[in-house]
Amino acid sequence: MNEISVGIDVSKGKSMVAVMRPMGEMVLRPFEVIHSKAMLERLAYSLKELGGDLKVVMESTGRYHEQVAQALHESGLFVSVVNPKLIKEYSNNSLRKIKTDKADAKKIARYGLEYWDKLREYTPVEAVREKLKAFNRQYYLYNKIKISIKNNLISLLDMTFPGANDFFDSPARKDGHQKWVDFATTFWHASCISEMSENAFICRYKKWCDRHGYQFSGAKAADVYIDSLGLITTLPKNLNTKLLITEAAKQLTAITKSVEIYRAELLRLAALLPEYHVVMNMYGVGETIGPQLMAEIGDVREFENRRQIVAFAGIDPGEKQSGNQKSGSLPISKRGSPILRKVLFQTISVYLVGSPPDEPVYQFLARKRAEGKHYYVYMTAAANKFLRIYYARVKEFLDEHEATA
Repeated sequence: MNEISVGIDVSKGKSMVAVMRPMGEMVLRPFEVIHSKAMLERLAYSLKELGGDLKVVMESTGRYHEQVAQALHESGLFVSVVNPKLIKEYSNNSLRKIKTDKADAKKIARYGLEYWDKLREYTPVEAVREKLKAFNRQYYLYNKIKISIKNNLISLLDMTFPGANDFFDSPARKDGHQKWVDFATTFWHASCISEMSENAFICRYKKWCDRHGYQFSGAKAADVYIDSLGLITTLPKNLNTKLLITEAAKQLTAITKSVEIYRAELLRLAALLPEYHVVMNMYGVGETIGPQLMAEIGDVREFENRRQIVAFAGIDPGEKQSGNQKSGSLPISKRGSPILRKVLFQTISVYLVGSPPDEPVYQFLARKRAEGKHYYVYMTAAANKFLRIYYARVKEFLDEHEATA
């Protein structure tokens, strides 16, 4: 067979291309391609002119590889996007440590030849997965910022209205507004309430609820009024203090709105993937955790077995053995995405709270707890168990889906 592997080392704005046949025969010397429509079309035309059984291989490098993969796929070429960890671990077979774009492109081309039959073709579904992952990374970033701003607002309220953040537990709305934040924006100091009579506050609170679209409760209003009396505040009621609280509340509302937008888009993109309903039907997975799992794990068919997906998540127990010396318990590798490990931890926390007796993951978790294992040990072991079940269910469904498509 006339197999030709095209290894592309993608970077920002340009790529290095190496074209190779079996036994290390270079078809074309490594050359550089700018990421423009004209240059990528010329590259596709040049590769087609080579003839033979040709496959293009590149690493998944954030957002940079997407335009190259999409352009070459639309031109009719076989394109495979590979996890960069697999390329990194692939042997260089050299004593010299070389790190250049040309060397990386050749390495990717050699990887393509060695794993020729296992390469998965890039499809429009993969483009959805890439977008899902990009949105999840933004969601994760904005959520971290939101937590920081929220903690800042609570610390400020502790100086003007201690406990105001605990008055209401309504979830955030799609527009980013939360009842306790809007309440703190209007009643930013305990004196804003304690200086008026109870009936006057209840009347004003009712108008505030109607204006902002919140449910009114006279009993709740009375409780809030009582809680506002006799509080010790360390900041005076003046315009400077009001500015501190209201601006912090505005920032929290704005960032919360962005988080909710990303959350909604994550769910919409996840619903486009074939395994959506399989994942969402698993215990512990909801409209927030489900899309995040799908975003960070990707296509499970890229992993040959369950051990690989566990290693990808970085929750595989370490192993160290030399001769007769063998270490016992070792920390997990933590080689994969920390975001994925966090999402898995959140998933297992749902099992811990819900305690479903018929769920295999919880049964395994409970058994480890009964053995007296440390908290992180049994949580990590349960995450390992959950991920193996996830792999088996999703892979079985995708294989059947592909067979019937």
